[in-house]
Amino acid sequence: MTFPSPEFDRDTDPEQASAMVFRGSKLLCREYSLVLEARGIEHEVGESEDCWVLRVALPLVHGAHEEISRYSAERSAPRSIPNQVEPFSGAAIGVVGYVLILLLTAYCAGIGLFGADWLSLGALDAGAGREWWRALTALTLHVDQEHLLGNLLFGVLAGMAAGRLLGPGVAWASILGAAALANYAEILIAPVTHRAVGASTAVFAALGLLAGLAWRQRLTLRERRWYRWAPLIAGVCLLTLLGAGSAHVDVLGHALGFLFGIGVGWFYARADMPRNRGRRLQIAAGAAAVALVCVAWLLALVRGI
Repeated sequence: MTFPSPEFDRDTDPEQASAMVFRGSKLLCREYSLVLEARGIEHEVGESEDCWVLRVALPLVHGAHEEISRYSAERSAPRSIPNQVEPFSGAAIGVVGYVLILLLTAYCAGIGLFGADWLSLGALDAGAGREWWRALTALTLHVDQEHLLGNLLFGVLAGMAAGRLLGPGVAWASILGAAALANYAEILIAPVTHRAVGASTAVFAALGLLAGLAWRQRLTLRERRWYRWAPLIAGVCLLTLLGAGSAHVDVLGHALGFLFGIGVGWFYARADMPRNRGRRLQIAAGAAAVALVCVAWLLALVRGI
């Protein structure tokens, strides 16, 4: 699509002590009026014979010309089109795995399988920094049904989107890795009395992953600055709306999960990953993620029994 360039007229009106900076259609006149209004440049819009005109005071002529010229050049410049990525199939498989792991862990913790207190053994504990597996086991535990259902719902939505972009195996392995790193970082920096559980850190890692992917891709496009930063801004807004709440909400964990997710997503977008669309990579990554969770729980239970 092409846009007509503005027509300028530097002839001034001595009686009105103003200058005409644009003459043309009503639509463009209104559009350029918004540009000047956004920049705080006082102006007048009026109809003259068979066209519309835009006038400003004489001292403001140069600034008005500059703003309109810059805006006109920017809007008429060809924009880069992002590469179309074919969605991966099987995103639902990763989501089903996520749901099963959370439900199975909730059931085992509820009945106290093996006579163990799963919540105590697997919770994030800032006073047990050497027990690195807690960074993983804490992601599968929840304090009540409401907590579990909320993370199931949002995790399914974010995980489905990530799975379509990266493939189910790579997506969930990346989400798990980013969330586990965020939890371990929280262990290191939180007060020794800090305790936390929940998959919400993984949910925000998934949101950060999506935001990081979209942000890095948009930085390469010839778009306005706010458009390029829109994915990151949207992600931060979601973090603010969903990641903060009562005193029982692990705000630090949510923020760290989001930040680590952004880092992983940004790296993937920069490296153009995954380039391999074969099933073997997805299966291997997904199996590794499940195995890591199982090993973490095995260590936690062996230590506690």
